[in-house]
Amino acid sequence: MFGGETVGGEERGDGMQANGAEGDSFALSRLELSLGSPAAELALDEALLVEAEEAPASREALRIWSFASSVVVIGRGSKRDVEVDREYCDREGIPVLRRCSGGAAIVGGPGCLMYSLVLDLRRRADLRRVDAAHAWVMSRLLKAVSCQVSGVRWQGTCDLTLAGRKFSGNSLRIARDHLLYHGTILHAADLGRLQRCLRTPPRQPDYRGGRDHLDFVTNVELDPARLTEDLAEGFNAIAPPREWPRELTERLLAERYNDPAWHGRH
Repeated sequence: MFGGETVGGEERGDGMQANGAEGDSFALSRLELSLGSPAAELALDEALLVEAEEAPASREALRIWSFASSVVVIGRGSKRDVEVDREYCDREGIPVLRRCSGGAAIVGGPGCLMYSLVLDLRRRADLRRVDAAHAWVMSRLLKAVSCQVSGVRWQGTCDLTLAGRKFSGNSLRIARDHLLYHGTILHAADLGRLQRCLRTPPRQPDYRGGRDHLDFVTNVELDPARLTEDLAEGFNAIAPPREWPRELTERLLAERYNDPAWHGRH
């Protein structure tokens, strides 16, 4: 699960008290696309943000996707050897890659539904405040998951939990005029692998209470295809589909995501 830009310990209950999921008049494009390569998946997320920054017209989008195989993804400022058991990952052939947003290390792979939002801050000026951005996205994410899973809560800065155990973590990056907000929902993830890949995180929300990964993280039982539809409805992703930024993704792969120096810079 992605960790947030900041870590907090407060409990948000149902997460609907600020900027609730109703009344959004702007439609997003819907993109259901997985590229297969873990590095390419991360490059595409950043490419969607960069493309939106460079385009004269709004390019808001919701992308829903998944990693084809196990991968560790660390935050933009993460210290790789502090957060990841690299000896285990190297032995098992699990790549350790760096994303463009903040937060702590996660393990992605089969059983993890990923989503990525690009939002236009010229349309949604209030989302320039990080707390407002978290509230806007998390309220909608919680509502979509709750269509299948009862008792879900928003805790910490940007976690979804069930019975006090985390199954969704999220992260963001704010550019000049756009916001990238992305995360994961664990529904059939290999939690034992997560326990082996990741060390104890250097920053933890208060509600974690010092628990190790296996005691803190859980899967939730849901149908990912149905969740995809509920997410599209919740984020108003009803605009006609458009081409994804192939050339920009390839450029970011060459300049950054295929470069070991980027992934190992901390």
